[in-house]
Formats: sequence, structure tokens, C-alpha cells
Amino acid sequence: MAMFKRKIYEDMLEWKKTKGHKPLIIKGLRQIGKTTIAEEFGKNNYKSVILLDFRKDISLHSIFDGDFDIDQITFAITLKKKDAKLLPNDTLFIFDEIQDCPNARASLKYFALDGRYDVIATGSLLGIKNYRTTVKPSRGIPVGFEDYLEMKPMDYEEFLWANGVDSNFLDRIKENVIQLTPIQTFIHNEMLKYFNKYLIVGGMPEVVAKYIESNDFNQVRKIQKRILSDYEADFGTHLNDNNEVVVDNNAKTKILETFYSIPRQLAKENQKFQYSSISKNAKGREYKTAIEWLEDYGLISLCHNLSTLELPFDHFAIEDVFKIYVNDTGLYLAMLDDDIPDDIINGKMGNGKGAIYENVVADALNKANKKLYYFHKNSGLEIDFIQKYNQDICLVEVKSKTGQTKSATTILDNYDKYHIKQLIKLSKNNIGYKEKIYTFPYYLTSFILGNNRKMD
Repeated sequence: MAMFKRKIYEDMLEWKKTKGHKPLIIKGLRQIGKTTIAEEFGKNNYKSVILLDFRKDISLHSIFDGDFDIDQITFAITLKKKDAKLLPNDTLFIFDEIQDCPNARASLKYFALDGRYDVIATGSLLGIKNYRTTVKPSRGIPVGFEDYLEMKPMDYEEFLWANGVDSNFLDRIKENVIQLTPIQTFIHNEMLKYFNKYLIVGGMPEVVAKYIESNDFNQVRKIQKRILSDYEADFGTHLNDNNEVVVDNNAKTKILETFYSIPRQLAKENQKFQYSSISKNAKGREYKTAIEWLEDYGLISLCHNLSTLELPFDHFAIEDVFKIYVNDTGLYLAMLDDDIPDDIINGKMGNGKGAIYENVVADALNKANKKLYYFHKNSGLEIDFIQKYNQDICLVEVKSKTGQTKSATTILDNYDKYHIKQLIKLSKNNIGYKEKIYTFPYYLTSFILGNNRKMD
């Protein structure tokens, strides 16, 4: 897989610099570059790097069946890996797909206590509850002896870097954001062109590499569909009593039905997730676990309705009222009609474009590690997203074209009732401000909403 500049690399450097750091767990969706970044980090920061792939080589599991004596474990690894070199304080072990070897996960406590060797463990199914359905003599998760990072598909800024755009671009327009002055027209238009490409390509590294190599959206779409097919193969998988990866076909069916209902859910006027949109007789209790599985896997994010516009949002989130977005808009588009990429590039999208732009905003917020909320009342009030901006509650509306914001205007005009005084409109338009309403282009979503610091 191509090696791109990724933001998580800086977090990994901070981890290594921290005195007494523990083994690092990097979790995240399959095929987003976890192993690639771990190997690149190892190559640049250690004299010896030893990779153990627990999915590919099941014989490695037996190394961790005995006592957790680090000298014995590392010696056994060198017998298996003939070219492995053990250099105290300069060796990195990479434990790939560690969820498939629970005892290797348990051994991390003893690597931490020993302190001679660094370990980075990666896994694409680490977040799945009950991935190991039967606990045999495995020694459990070493609580308190692991550091964590979550990796996600490439965000828009990383996509720009991959395409050779100035890596300091967002820093250069920071003053425009603070002063609320328009970005130079040429630069703004170029960023919109790249953003349209990002809508189609998304942030899966293999897809981005193919786009850069070929500039061919048809080839891009083929890889995206293959990745979706690869993910489908994961749906419903777990470890059985013998550490074998097996599939629960009943769970798999419900996960598939849930996932592929998302475009229909987002196309509805009321985008609230409805089990009846999966199938006519679908019941929540049957599909709730499927939604949890997809969320734990990292493929979707839930956006919860708020009962009231107050902080903290978590206290007022309605648990069973939510929208679902796909955590990579390129993959979301690959679930739609094959002519969508041409329609985006040529500006010919129909009624479905609103959902596409909402999904890319949700995706940007998720990649900036923001929880998702919206506001809907039966009276007709509906706000796409609720976030914080300048340390206060902010309405966020996503506009695929210039349009009215009736619900937002109603809320802003009734300050005594709602206590809201700011709205951000995300659209193709340049930066602007007028009467409580900020206007920002889509491509600045994570930059303006991905932090809680006051900009001025």
C-alpha cells in the first residue's frame, strides 16, 4: 500500500517520546493503513522492527500459550523469525491483527513491565463486542497497560497532501477564518475542485493511490466496491473456542441489510433511522446489535437527536432517535448509482445530493473526533448538525446549493426560548458573516469545527 503523510504519525511520535510509554494499540477500520504506518514508523525510529501477523500465520499464536516471560517469548519469536534482531531499547514489535490472538494481547502487560521492547499492536476488529465469544484460558485484556490511538480513513487535508498540495494550506487560510474574509477566488475554486474529487475518491489509501496513478474514477470505483465486498466478508465474524475465525450467518444477514439500507434512510425527507426501511417487518431489537456491530467496526457513525439545545450534548441525546452516516464518503458513493461521479464533476446531481454533502460533513466531523448530534422537532424544526463553535452551541446547516434556513432562522429569532446566537452554513460559498450567520465552504468543516478553541 502506498505510504502517505498521515496525521496519526505525529501522535505516534508523541507516544514514543513519552517517558514510560506502554504498548500502543492502533485500532480502526480494515485497509486504512494501520500496518503500513506502523512499519513506516518502525523503519524511521528503530534499528530493529519485527512484524507478527496473527491472522496470516496462526502458528504464531502458540508462542503466547505458556508463561508470560518476555525472554522466553522473544526467544521463541527469533526462532520463528530467523532475521529478527533483539536490540533492547531499539526494537519495535508490531503485532498485527492482535484481536485474533487474545494471549498476545494479554502479554502486552508484561512487555510494559519489562520495558526493553516497544510494541505497536494493530487490529481492525478490536472494537467488536464479543468478538471472542467463548473465553478459554486466555488471560484477558491488560487494563491499564496499553496506550490507544484510533486511525480513520484519510481526511480532506491528508487527501490534499497526497495530491501534492501545500501541506501548510490550512494554516495559510487561518487568518481568513479569524477575520471572516473570503479566501482568494482562485484558491477557493481550486479547493472546491479537489473537494469534489475527494467526495468521489474518499480517504481509503489504496483508492487514493489508484486515483493519483490513473485519474480514472471507474478504476477508483472498482476498488471501492472490492473494499466493500471485503468488509462484507468480515460481517458477523468472531473467534470460536479454537481461535478460528468463523461467521454467524444470521448476524451477517442483519448487518448486511442494515448497512445497505443507509442510502434509503438518508434519502428520506426525515432522515431518522427507521427499522421499517430495512424491511417491512424489521424490529429494532433484532437489528440494534447489527447497528452496534457496524459502529464498533468503524464503518458508520450515529448522529443522535437532541431533546433540547443545551450542554452537555451527551445528557440530552435521545438514545433511540438517530441518523446513520458512512465513515468514508467515497465508500458511501460507491453504494449509489454508477453515474454519480460524473454527476458530481458535471454539477448534475439531483435530489440525492443533499444526503451526499451531509455525509461528507458528518465524515469530516467524525475524522476530527467529534460526536454527531442533530435537532428535530415534530413541529417541523430540523437542524442538520449541532456542534460547538467559539466555545458555544452552534447550529450547522449543510447546503448543496444556496437555500433558506427556515428552521435555523426560527431558532435564532427566538433567543429567549432557545438561547442560540450563531449558525454556520456549509456550502460551496466562500467565507462570510452576516447577522449571526457564518458561511464557510465545505472543505473547511474539520478546520473550523474540529477544535473547541476560540479562533479570535
